[in-house]
Order: sequence, then C-alpha cells, then structure tokens
Amino acid sequence: MLSQKRVAAIHDISGVGKCSLTVALPIISAAGVECSVLPTAVLSTHTGGFTGFTYRDLTADIAAIAAHWQSLKLHFDAIYTGFLGSFEQIDLVSQAFDDLASPDTLIVVDPVMADNGQLYTIFDEHFPAAMKKLCAKAQLIMPNLTEAAFMLGEPYQPGPYTKEYVEGLLHRLSAAIPAKNIVLTGVYFDDQKLGAASYDTVSGQIQYILGQKIPGSYHGTGDVFGSALVGALMCGKALAEAVQIAVDFTVASIVWTKEAGTEMRYGVNFEANLPFYMKELGLIK
Repeated sequence: MLSQKRVAAIHDISGVGKCSLTVALPIISAAGVECSVLPTAVLSTHTGGFTGFTYRDLTADIAAIAAHWQSLKLHFDAIYTGFLGSFEQIDLVSQAFDDLASPDTLIVVDPVMADNGQLYTIFDEHFPAAMKKLCAKAQLIMPNLTEAAFMLGEPYQPGPYTKEYVEGLLHRLSAAIPAKNIVLTGVYFDDQKLGAASYDTVSGQIQYILGQKIPGSYHGTGDVFGSALVGALMCGKALAEAVQIAVDFTVASIVWTKEAGTEMRYGVNFEANLPFYMKELGLIK
C-alpha cells in the first residue's frame, strides 16, 4: 500500500459560495490526497455576487501555523496557493515555502489577482510584480491571460487569441519566471472552445486542452480547475493529462450547474461530478 500524499493548501475560506478552500479541500481529498489547510482569511460568503459579507483577516496567524507545522517536521508533497489578499500575505507565504518545502515538494502558485483585463479592486498596480516574485519560487504556475500579461508588464490583449500570441506569452513568461511548468488558463481561439495551454519548459512542449465554452460567468471555476489539476498531479498524471482531467471536470461541473438552473453566484456543482473525476484518475471503476 502506497503512503498517502499530503498537500498544503494556502487559501481563504468562505462559508457560502464555492471557491478557495471549500473547493480545494473536497476535490484534493477526492483524489485520495490529504489536504492540510492554512486559511488566510474567513468570509461569511465569497465576494462575487454577494454584498454585506463579513471578513476576518488571518494574516497574523500564517507564520505561527507554518512554524507549528515546521516543528512537527511535516512533509508536504505539494504546497498550493491561490488568492492572497495583501503584500504582507505574499511575503509570509514566500517564507512558508522556504520553511515547509522539501526538495521534492511541488510548489504550485495560482496568482489570483485579475481577470478580463482588470486587477481586482483591492490591488494596486504594484501587486503583479510582488506576485511575480512569489511565482519565481514555484515549479508550476497557472495564471490566466490577464495575470500573465500584468506580471510581464504588458497590456492585456482581449481574445479570441492566436497560437502565435499564446505561445509568445508562454515563452516570455518562462524567460521572466523560472517555473518548470506553466498552465495558462482562459485560452480560446473561437466561440466554441475554452481551456488552457500547458507548457513544459524543459521539453519545450506546448499543448492545448480545450473544452466546451459555456456562456455565462461561474464563480470559483478557477479554483475547481486548479484543485483538480493539483489532485491529478499528485496521482502521478503527466502535466498535459492532468490539465485534460481538470478541464473536463470543470466543464462537466459548469454544464451540470447550468442545466440545473442554479444561481451562478453560488458556484458550480462540482460535488455531483466528483465520481467522474475519481474515475478519470483511475481511483474507481
């Protein structure tokens, strides 16, 4: 019997609205992987589509939690970070990488800070440079098109895209950020397909993994995708196969939610599709 792998997920957590840790914990667990959580903030609901939410900043607890874990000599097979709400949190998470990662730990950074050509309103123009420094410590980064452009100091280019533009962006990212693997999300060439481009910088291989493009904006799908990708990698899947599994799972969850008529602000029904995800990973028949 193989020993169970362990991932440390460093994200905020919302009581209602499926994103961040309420997505990462069940999806990574469904992959048969222990998911240890380091919450950076607690919210009553997520911020997309809800008003009047409560917010408890846990920045002051990050270093203490990481120090306790370090004292226990815990081994993490991966450390996976998502939304970080301040420069201070970026610095603390950067230190946590140094304190908690072993030579064989996969560090995954999703530089959540922007979308559709705009930084999130809580961030200023200096934030992408700070996030770029954190990404430099990762073996895998997964920015969307906006985040990639901003970390490069380039203007955002709206889609649809060309392979020439996407591959140029990937090559420039690789030159600027020494990550072994880059997964660029939000890639589309027409109105029919949407997905990601995976780039193995060692082999130079770029692969496009696209699924059905579904109209509408569904909150938390980036976290669903990222968590499914991390889980698949922990199950030994190669990068492109892991991206394919994550794209298929995310699309299936969106389709299920759309067909059920669920209010989009609550997030997608990934729970109903966890058996599909587990089958794709070869965990169940």
